Amino acid sequence: MTKVAEESETELPIVYVVDDDKSVRDSLEDLLASVGLRSETFASPREFSQSEKPDTPSCLVLDVRMPGSSGLEFQQELTMSGIHMPVVFITAHGDVPMSVRAMKAGAIDFLSKPFREQELLDAIQRGLTRDLARRRTGRVETELRRRYSSLSDGEREVMKLAVAGLLNKQIAAELRLSEVTIKVRRGHVMRKMGAESFADLVRFSERIQGLIEDVLELKR
Repeated sequence: MTKVAEESETELPIVYVVDDDKSVRDSLEDLLASVGLRSETFASPREFSQSEKPDTPSCLVLDVRMPGSSGLEFQQELTMSGIHMPVVFITAHGDVPMSVRAMKAGAIDFLSKPFREQELLDAIQRGLTRDLARRRTGRVETELRRRYSSLSDGEREVMKLAVAGLLNKQIAAELRLSEVTIKVRRGHVMRKMGAESFADLVRFSERIQGLIEDVLELKR
């Protein structure tokens, strides 16, 4: 396989419901089952946190007001823990400041009870689609990092100059090596990076540079 794969998920998506009202949990579980979505329900954020979760696309339906940690506080805790599961808030006691806070923090939607079933299902579908896209992007980035790390320092130098537009002869002069050596290293780069064309190599290089810049930005 030469392209960076974006394989489909082997596990079915799952919707988590966290609400302290059992009747709400039961009704949402039935609703999700009626459209073929599997779900797991929890009475509190703590109960949800302590559960084992499969590595599959998911979405969290979260009540805003519950005993102990509120839904908004729990959303923040998830983010700080590096868990980027899409969240759909539901509440019987919401207000504009709450909804603004939730959406700014990345929530998919903020629905007031009673809400239309289709409105909730649409929000959940957007969440599952977003999570699937994030997972695919993560796999692509992991594979690119693996391929790039397999290059020697010399091969990385050749790759950098090649994607900058230099010809083999120019790269050889820049690195004070023979043109034959450059051709060999360039061949290794194409093979190790899984690039079927020069355009692929340029695209992969741009993606890798973006990842490096993101890491540097996080360290600042």
